Amino acid sequence: MRVQANSARAGALGAIYERVWRELACSEQAPAVEVRFCRFTTARSVIEARDGRVSVRISDLLEGAPLAVLEALAYILLARLLRRAVPAKHHDRYRRFVNRRDFRRRLHLVRQTRGRKRYSSPEGRCFNLVEVFDQLNRRFFGGLMARPELGWSLKPSRTRLGHYDPSHNAIVISSWLDRPEVPRLVVDYVLYHEMLHLRLPVEHSGPRRRVHTSSFRLEEQRFPELRQAKEALRRL
Repeated sequence: MRVQANSARAGALGAIYERVWRELACSEQAPAVEVRFCRFTTARSVIEARDGRVSVRISDLLEGAPLAVLEALAYILLARLLRRAVPAKHHDRYRRFVNRRDFRRRLHLVRQTRGRKRYSSPEGRCFNLVEVFDQLNRRFFGGLMARPELGWSLKPSRTRLGHYDPSHNAIVISSWLDRPEVPRLVVDYVLYHEMLHLRLPVEHSGPRRRVHTSSFRLEEQRFPELRQAKEALRRL
């Protein structure tokens, strides 16, 4: 369901997008722009150009953001659409806002209430993720890590081999790895990597979001077959 912004703010945003378009496109002419706030489960925004019009859909999580932040988002989205470089100051301003602790807390709650995590059983055709997790837990964490929700992805992905979702306390591994030709070592490493994300939360500092910190890299080095696992992944 779409949530329409009040007319005053919608008009202000439309004017901002038209002005930013003229600046980035180096043109006096700007297409008609429609801006809407939508009920998304994340802070994502979508921009599309079709039939001489530009449609912008922004997460309603950002509906109360300062106009300066929404203007920064306009630069980011239109630069992407026009294949221009995003001015650093606008990228910095937007990232600082979405990395604020209060915004991240609100986003976390929205993902819990609106979102639904979809994945298949941890017992795959070739590997059982519960068994793999329990063995890694005993081997590297003394058996003290609480087991999150585990499952295989519904669609096999060769680019996103695994991810940890803190909002749903779930680790999902790509079903592309649940094949006979994939060595068990690879599944062990990918799941161990995601277990480290469970243990070491993402760090936020100003506009920066650090996922693989120095502490994370040091912990990853504890996996003794790290080099062999990465070589096996490259071969796959």
